[in-house]
Amino acid sequence: MTDYILSIDQGTTSSRAILFTGNAEIANIAQEEFPQHFPDDGWVEHDPEDIWSTVLKTCQEVAGGLNPEQDLIRAIGITNQRETTLVWDRTTGEPVYRAIVWQDRRTSEYCAQLKKKGLEEKIRQTTGLLIDPYFSATKIRWILNEVPGAREKAEAGELAFGTVDTYLLWKLTGGREHRTDATNASRTMLFNIHTQRWDSELLELFEIPEAMLPEVMDCAAEFGTTDATIFGSEVPILGMVGDQQGALFGQTCFASGMAKSTYGTGCFMIANTGDQALLSEHRLLTTVGYRLDGKTTYALEGSIFVAGAAIQWLRDGIKLVEDARETEALARQTPIDHGVYMVPAFTGLGAPYWDPEARGGIFGLTRDTGIKEIVTAGLQSVCYQTKDLQKAMQSDGQRPTEIRVDGGMVVNDWVMQFLADVLGAPVLRPQVTETTALGAAYLAGLKAGIFESLEALEQQWQCEHRFEPAMSKEQRDQLYEGWQTAVKRVR
Repeated sequence: MTDYILSIDQGTTSSRAILFTGNAEIANIAQEEFPQHFPDDGWVEHDPEDIWSTVLKTCQEVAGGLNPEQDLIRAIGITNQRETTLVWDRTTGEPVYRAIVWQDRRTSEYCAQLKKKGLEEKIRQTTGLLIDPYFSATKIRWILNEVPGAREKAEAGELAFGTVDTYLLWKLTGGREHRTDATNASRTMLFNIHTQRWDSELLELFEIPEAMLPEVMDCAAEFGTTDATIFGSEVPILGMVGDQQGALFGQTCFASGMAKSTYGTGCFMIANTGDQALLSEHRLLTTVGYRLDGKTTYALEGSIFVAGAAIQWLRDGIKLVEDARETEALARQTPIDHGVYMVPAFTGLGAPYWDPEARGGIFGLTRDTGIKEIVTAGLQSVCYQTKDLQKAMQSDGQRPTEIRVDGGMVVNDWVMQFLADVLGAPVLRPQVTETTALGAAYLAGLKAGIFESLEALEQQWQCEHRFEPAMSKEQRDQLYEGWQTAVKRVR
């Protein structure tokens, strides 16, 4: 028999299924986009049925070519958009409301009230997080308060909460399992990252019944088995991890001080801090990097809400390009210091600003400005935002000497070179850029015994291209100063 691991990578704009071989090579891949819903200013929602149907379709597509007599899916790993919040009926499995996406800002006013009450330090000490609409707690509270009958049902134990991983596990197991892993739990603003338990004081503060919450497991664990109708037989689900931690794991950043930066819808830089839950003095997040055999590895994270989504907006929103791949050629025709800055604060600004009220802007427009300058400014905005995170990490004593990168945008050589230039640090692009899905596959494979150890996984990581910084410090500082001025103007 040939062993395979199925990795489910459920993202913000699409769902992917990737079939990995026993030596972590991609055997098959399928992807399906699904619609976003924006019912009000700063509101972002997904239809849970779209999430589930695209996951099911892509999984069955990649598994469809297997021969049951020769091929065996030994394990499934799930990785997911984090913080996105679902609440459903335990009996019917029906969601009581659409999924409220991590980008959603509807609870900004409530978060501001909590800050005014001086609760941020208590929450930060317990969860490692800052008070922000980004996290799940205020989203759950909103659903319970705003959906008729939801609070009563929740208090009677009839409703279940989950981030996307938990919802998918529920659906895959036919409603038998209600579990999450420590990385996803650490993004809810309800989980004590030091004791590794749901926090009763925070549940009381946010008026959330504990009965709604899933059981928290290690990232490599026996989460359950799929309903036999999905793949023709039961398949064990053995890995679960939030997407950014999945990329940290897939990039084999197992040593303290190693860092990765992922460029998807948003951009997320995470540095491994080992067994230390390092509390940032510069508004970065302390989070669970991964938990194996009951041992927690912590990480420091900077979250940028809009990265690839800025290029999507240039394509779909104002139609400056027809395909994201056109952006590289346009940037190559444009001087680096063209004078235009785009701050893509479409849903506020993330780290290190945490300004939910900021909105996007384009600055420095002249009669000479054309499509290529605006597109280039969009690409550069992603790199400048990463520089913001690098500076914050450096101030916290965690400046990574090199950055391992992944995500859809990293195929753009121009962006990667500009990133190295603006960071003043080498940028390493791996052979396998699907590192989020790879991380979930590694975790499932460790539990299944396909991979022996973390050391064995480290041996597998290979660099495809190393981008060295080539820009002078003077030019770097000048460009970045222009960015900082632009950011001040949108706040």
